[in-house]
Amino acid sequence: MSVKAKAIYTFVSENKEEISIQENEVLVIFDENSVDGWFQGVNSRGEKGLFPASYVEIIRTRSNSNVTDCSISPAGSLGNDSSFRPSTPNTPFPPNYYYDDDDDWDDWDDRSTVVDDSDHARSPGANGHAHQSPLSNNPNVHYRAKTPSGQDSISSSRKGSMVGRNLNRFSSFVRSGVEAFVLGDVPMMAKIAESYTIEMGPQGPQWKDNPQPFSCSIEDPTKQTKFKGIKTYISYRVTPSHTGRPVYRRYKHFDWLYNRLLHKFTVISVPHLPEKQATGRFEEDFIEKRKRRLILWMNHMTSHPVLSQYEGFEHFLMCADDKQWKLGKRRAEKDEMVGAHFMLTLQIPNEHQDLQDVEERVDNFKAFAKKMDDSVMQLTHVASELVRKHLGGFRKEFQRLGNAFQSISQAFMLDPPHRSDTLNNAISHTGRTYENIGEMFADQPKYDLFHMLDKLSLYQGLLANFPDIIHLQKGAFAKVKESQRMSDEGKMDQDEADGIRKRCRTVGFALQAEMSHFHQQREVDFKDMMQAYLREQIAFYQRVVQQLERTLRMYDCM
Repeated sequence: MSVKAKAIYTFVSENKEEISIQENEVLVIFDENSVDGWFQGVNSRGEKGLFPASYVEIIRTRSNSNVTDCSISPAGSLGNDSSFRPSTPNTPFPPNYYYDDDDDWDDWDDRSTVVDDSDHARSPGANGHAHQSPLSNNPNVHYRAKTPSGQDSISSSRKGSMVGRNLNRFSSFVRSGVEAFVLGDVPMMAKIAESYTIEMGPQGPQWKDNPQPFSCSIEDPTKQTKFKGIKTYISYRVTPSHTGRPVYRRYKHFDWLYNRLLHKFTVISVPHLPEKQATGRFEEDFIEKRKRRLILWMNHMTSHPVLSQYEGFEHFLMCADDKQWKLGKRRAEKDEMVGAHFMLTLQIPNEHQDLQDVEERVDNFKAFAKKMDDSVMQLTHVASELVRKHLGGFRKEFQRLGNAFQSISQAFMLDPPHRSDTLNNAISHTGRTYENIGEMFADQPKYDLFHMLDKLSLYQGLLANFPDIIHLQKGAFAKVKESQRMSDEGKMDQDEADGIRKRCRTVGFALQAEMSHFHQQREVDFKDMMQAYLREQIAFYQRVVQQLERTLRMYDCM
């Protein structure tokens, strides 16, 4: 059944399936039930197509005797809150989500335990985060009271003066829910069970340390089977230091945890998991490479003051019982303090920060992150090329040199009266020494370059997250400026503008705390990386020198 609606925001179409609408334009909606946050209808110019349900209000007409009462009510339900923009029907997984048999879930959890959000489409936002409908069954969640019909005219004029929503519904600022948080559209909780503190440090805001720090080892990748050998997978022994009790996890368990982290922590750069692979998953080199990178991923997780305290992470590390695992998995998937709601868990300092100073600091970090990302990619390329040479070119060149020395020795053996066995043996040994050095070069990357590439890969993932996270702060800054302008023009109460500024401070403190943690961890990681590389290089060339010195001494015996 078609109904009339009024556009409360301007929307500009971006593809042929959509139509543009203007603020205050009267529209006809073909079906009052929105699909994934979209209405299909026709505008005043006769154009048919899709437009966001959150951009319009349905015009209700009620007849009482001979009096017609027209009122406007928000389109859709709370699930179509303007703070949560419609999105393409993507799954909440990051790019490069390759097929891997480890995705099989039938032995781990029944599919009915997976939380179904199909009525409220989600797509990756900042840091790969999926935005989520604010609908909640939690009795502690309180939504704003619905405006009585008698106040429709006041409500309408007030909405006309509100700060406009971002028209780009695909931006991370919208999809992450941070826009809704900044504008005050995220429902407050009567009781929030979790809390993360930001404090002022020597370099500015920083996350408060985990009061119970710990580490975690990943060892013993073991090939296992099920269904009488039909299914094969790799199991890792994961042992947290604060319990000392190992649990066994497959890659799919790591993947589940990773996606929970993306879903929850809006302003945190969650490290990417090692890539998936369709073939060769059980080859020794691949298993070893994945183990190394999972160790780095785990080290970053345990060192992060916020991620290390996440209840879902604790469940991943400690739960060994299948039944309890399913219950904990269900609980984590129903966690309401995710995305925009995560911002409600943050406790920020009372210190005043000038927003322009924060914006300048963020801009400096953005320039730094871009330069570091380019440099990491450059070093990755050079190191990868060097690995190729170690495995191929260097080994071949030393083998060729060794063969040439062997040929000289063989030539000297052809004239017995004048040959010197001592010299010939020394030259022949020299040839074998260089052949061995070639093999040493081919073997060396697994001691140094592979570990360097692992660390660089981790940082490529971390740096790739920051543009979207920084965009959250930029969007918040824009809303503050817009609200202050509207307040100065008398179109918005100063209290409302102050509220937007206050919530922007929360976003700013969180981003600065994450920037600070990144710098602290970067210094530790790159110091360790460079020291380890140089130590291995010194040890390698010392072994080469020892080989050459032993060979040299053979000529002293002549």
